[in-house]
Amino acid sequence: MPDQDVVLHPAGTQTLIRGLAVLDAVASGCRTLGEIGQAVACTRSTTHRLATALAQSGYLRTAGSGWQLGPRLMELGFQARDALPVTEAARRPLEALAERTRDTVHLGTRDGDEVLYLDKIEGRRGLEMRSRIGARMPLASTGLGKALMLDLPPAQWRPLHDAARRHPATPNGGLPEWAVFEAALRQDVGVGCAFDREENETGVRCVAAPIRDAGGAVVAAVSVASATLYMPEDRMHALVPDLLATAQAVSRALGWSERAARQAGEP
Repeated sequence: MPDQDVVLHPAGTQTLIRGLAVLDAVASGCRTLGEIGQAVACTRSTTHRLATALAQSGYLRTAGSGWQLGPRLMELGFQARDALPVTEAARRPLEALAERTRDTVHLGTRDGDEVLYLDKIEGRRGLEMRSRIGARMPLASTGLGKALMLDLPPAQWRPLHDAARRHPATPNGGLPEWAVFEAALRQDVGVGCAFDREENETGVRCVAAPIRDAGGAVVAAVSVASATLYMPEDRMHALVPDLLATAQAVSRALGWSERAARQAGEP
């Protein structure tokens, strides 16, 4: 019977497929040739040949603990990340989120004490919002901004809160006093999403989730916003799983993974 790999893949690709499988095995924690060979279903001699070739090209390396991913993969990873800006990575997941919710969806990133709006998909409820691509708003008064703050040390929250309260764009000094704000943001950290209850725009509420890069750092955030009529408190919380799933989909496109997040102890 012919080798299954030959049947499933075009001629000449079997070695490539097996080499990629070796990389995946090492990435998943296999360190010895025996472990790698068992994971990729290859003999020890074939596994050694593949691993040695990958090491010669910089894709693998050997260390005291066994085989590890090599520096060439790091170079390619950074190149892939830079070639896929977050706006491009996020566009389709954001469009799908807007389709499901019928509400306005935003993408933003941090710029100093402010959030910079990178993308906006209009909702289908006829609601006009002041947000626009390229606009900047205080971090602490917006759902997007607070999602970008979730990983910051709490000691950094107070200056951002005070700056937002002084900002002329914050409606009627709409941000609550520090003690109330701090307690609410600590709850947001536990949920993994941030909530804006008309602090940024009167009559508008939103829920936002952070987007992470390959290193686990928060680099952007996505939000769903709508009028209070369509965004009661229970719906805000009901949107959390969809927001988190969307943010994770974009994060994965940027190189983030659940396994790496667990190892790093991310929230």
